[in-house]
Amino acid sequence: MVRVTDRPQLSRRFAEVHSSPARDLLTLTSAHAEIISFAGGLPAKEAFDIEGLRSAVESLQLTPALLNYSTTEGMGDLRELVASRLSAEGVPTTADGIVVTTGSQQALMMLAAVLVEPGAVVVVVRPSYLGMTQALTIAGARLVSVESGAQGPDLEQLERVVVDHRPVLLYLNPTFQNPTGYTIPAPARAAIVEMAHRHGFRIVEDDPYRELRYEAAPVPSFTSFDSGDAAEQVVIGTGSFSKVLAPGLRVGWMRPPADLRPAVNVAKQAFDLHSATITQQIVVRYLLGGRFEGALERTRALYRERRDAMVDLLDAALPSGSEWTIPTGGMFVWIRLPEGFDSIRLLEAATAEGVVFSPGVPFYTDAPDTRRIRLSYTTNAPDGIREGLQRLAKAVDAAG
Repeated sequence: MVRVTDRPQLSRRFAEVHSSPARDLLTLTSAHAEIISFAGGLPAKEAFDIEGLRSAVESLQLTPALLNYSTTEGMGDLRELVASRLSAEGVPTTADGIVVTTGSQQALMMLAAVLVEPGAVVVVVRPSYLGMTQALTIAGARLVSVESGAQGPDLEQLERVVVDHRPVLLYLNPTFQNPTGYTIPAPARAAIVEMAHRHGFRIVEDDPYRELRYEAAPVPSFTSFDSGDAAEQVVIGTGSFSKVLAPGLRVGWMRPPADLRPAVNVAKQAFDLHSATITQQIVVRYLLGGRFEGALERTRALYRERRDAMVDLLDAALPSGSEWTIPTGGMFVWIRLPEGFDSIRLLEAATAEGVVFSPGVPFYTDAPDTRRIRLSYTTNAPDGIREGLQRLAKAVDAAG
C-alpha cells in the first residue's frame, strides 16, 4: 500500500506560492455578511449596469457558431473593438494585435509561461501586485525588487539592478497601482522604455484600473512611448473589463509585440483553447449598445465619493503617526501604521470587531514592511465605510 508520504509532492516552485489574503478573506466575508470588508479589489454592486448587461444578454442569438469552439485569439468583433479603443487612446492597434484572455490574470500567467525560464530574473517594484508575483514564482522566476513610490520606480536603482542581473522582464502595474494607488508619471515611463531598449528586457504594462480616473489628466501608456518597428517593441500591454464592466464575465486582453504573438497563441491554446464565446459576445453587444461611457462615468463618480468618504475619516480611525495615500483613481488606499504596529496582529483584532482589510506583507517579494495595510473603498457606501472604520478604530485600540 502506498503511503501518503511516498506519493509525489507539490513541485518546489508551487510549494513556494502563497494564497492571496484578499481571496481568502472573500471566502470569510461571503459566509459572514455582517463583516465589513475593505480587503478585496471588487467592483461595487451598484456599479454594475444590470439593465445594459441584461439587454446585451437578451440580444444574443444562440447560433451553433456561438456555441462551438472558436478561434484561439478571440472573436474578431471583440478584438476590433478593443483595438479601436486603444487606438483612440494613442496606441495604434489592429485586431490582429489583440489576444482575448480569460481575465487579465490569465494574460499574466501566459506571459510568465512564455517569457520566463526557471531561474531567469524578473524585476518587480516594491510593493507589487500579488497575482503576478504568484504567476512568476510558479514559472520559476528569480524576483528582484526595486523601490517605488509616487514618482514611480527608483530609476537609478532600476538601472543598477538591470546592469547587475540582466532581467528578461520588468513587471509594472503603472496606473493606480495595486496596492499603493500610485501612478507612474509620463517622464518616468519614457525613461523606463528607453532603458528597456538599451538593455534588452521587456516590460509588462498591466493596466486594469486605467479607466477608473477621478481627477488629473490621463498619463500616456508605456506602449505609447514604445515607438519604432513593431517587431522591436518591448512593451506588452494587458487590460481587462473586470474592473469597469463585470469581473464575472472573465474577459481580458493582451497586446503582445508581433514577435511574441505565435508563442502567446500556443500558450493560450494550452491554457484553455480560447476564452468563452458567450461572454465575449456579451461584451461586444454591450459596447455596441452605447451605454459603456455613461456607465463608466457613473462608476467614477461613485468611487470618487467613496474614496473621499474613506480618506476624510482615516485620521479619526488610525493611530497617530499613520500615513496614507490619496489616490486619484483606482480602488485602494495604502497605509503605513506607526512604529509598534503589526498588520497581521491588527487584522486579527479587526476580524474580531467585524471588519477586514488586506495586510501589506504579501505584496512584498523580499523583506516586507509589516506596518503596511491596504484598504479598498469601492464596495461600501459612505455609511458602511464610516461603520467599518469605527470598527477598525476599536481594533487599533485593542492591538496597540
